Formats: sequence, C-alpha cells, structure tokens
Amino acid sequence: MTDEEYVVALVPIDDSIRQQITKTFQSKRSRIFYKLAMAALGSIPWVGGFLSAMLSVKDEEGHIKANELQTQWLEEHSNKMKKLAVTMAEILQRLDNFGDEVDQRLESEEYLNLVRKGFRSWDQAETEEKRQFIKKLLTNAAAATICPDDLIRLFLDWIDRYHESHFVVIREIYQNPGCSRYSIWSNIHGTFPREDSAEADLFRMLIHDLSTGRVIRQVRQTDGRGQFLKKKSGRTGLTPSPYMKSAFDHQEPYELTELGRQFVHYTMNEVVPRIDSE
Repeated sequence: MTDEEYVVALVPIDDSIRQQITKTFQSKRSRIFYKLAMAALGSIPWVGGFLSAMLSVKDEEGHIKANELQTQWLEEHSNKMKKLAVTMAEILQRLDNFGDEVDQRLESEEYLNLVRKGFRSWDQAETEEKRQFIKKLLTNAAAATICPDDLIRLFLDWIDRYHESHFVVIREIYQNPGCSRYSIWSNIHGTFPREDSAEADLFRMLIHDLSTGRVIRQVRQTDGRGQFLKKKSGRTGLTPSPYMKSAFDHQEPYELTELGRQFVHYTMNEVVPRIDSE
C-alpha cells in the first residue's frame, strides 16, 4: 500500500470526502502531504483508539455485535473524524496552490510542530469559529516569512484561551479603531444594562482580559520613532465626580495592539502576505 492509499485508508469517511483527499494526494507534494497528515492525526489522542476500535468491529462483524455504548462512541468519533478529514483536505488543497519555495518549510520540523499543536487545539475547540481560525492560521503559517513561529504558537494559545465573546470585541475594535467602550457595546448589543449588572461585569472582564493579554489597549500618541508619549495631565480645579468610571465609558478610545492586529490578520483572513508594522 502506498503512502497516499494508507492515509486515505486511515479515514473512514464517505466517498465524496475520500475522493477529495485522494485528489489532493495526486499532487507532486504527496510525500510532503503525507507527513503533514500523519503529524495532524498523530497529535490527537483518540485517533489511534478509534482506528483500533473500527478494525476490531470490522473483524468481528457477523459474529459479535458491538454493544450500545461502543456503537455510540464510534458514531460520535466517526463524525469527528469526518470533520478532521475535511479540515485536513482543505488545508492541503490550499497548500497545493503555493509555489515550490514553500516545500522546505512544509517539511521542516518547525512547521510540523505547529501542525501538531494546531490540531490538538482544533480537537479541543468548542466552536466551528475557533476551528476556522486554526485552519486559516496553519495555512498562513506555511509561508515561512509571514510571521515568526513564536507568534503562531502565541496565537494558537489565544484561540484556546479566549471565548467567542472576546473575539466579538476584537473584531469590533479592528473594524472601528479608536472606538470607546460605549461604542463597542452599542454596536454589539444596542441597549445598555445597569452598571451593577452581570452584563456590565462581563463586559469589564472582556476588556480587562484583552488589555492585560496585550491584544487591545487605549489609544496612545507616539513620536516619529514609535515611542509612546505620556498623557497630559487633566485640568485641575474641577469638582471630582462621585461615580466610578462606567463600564461603558465613552471617552477613552481603544485600538488593537500590533500583536492584536497581526492576530486578526492571520486568523480571520484567508492566505495573506506578511503584515508590516507601521
């Protein structure tokens, strides 16, 4: 059995997906793609047990029927295997459109390690949105010069760490740089809750998480060398307000950090060129 046939045989999926993967492995990069597929499959703990169980059931077919619990487990993981196969096929098909200059990158242990880490995260992702982020990031990471591998690993950690609510805030600030907390909430939700509500506490937490995680920050002025300038002190002599700053403050503008901007660029877009710092 050839490497290509072995990879296809590993994935018990319907004929349409089988043909899609077979077509992918007809390219001149079949050996490289085999290594990538093995790195992805080998990084997910349950794959080996699933394949062993499938072979066991097949060998015992007509003699001993699988019990109900085993059947349910196989059905659940069969669906997960189909999604895994589709994602892997989509990534490989995109990579097949890259020029020959990326072949060395695709075979490198550095990129294979990113694939392993990425598919472990993919397997643990709770939503399709996170899985799409990972797929785009791994595809973009195949171009060795777009972004250092340390940042790719950081962005995978961010996908693991943050909730979809965080990503909504990130996307809003990306689309409207310089927006205030008031604008962010207004554009996402419309109506405003009480300051002591659970919704306000959650919004404070989202802003805090992203700020301390160096994804977003309050807008800062810089000089010609990119040095951040200190804020000018406010006017004195005014009667201080008896209230704490609102969760929906409309004065302080927010923007993505450079890390945050690159995260959006490489996870929420398709294959992209390297981003340059301004």
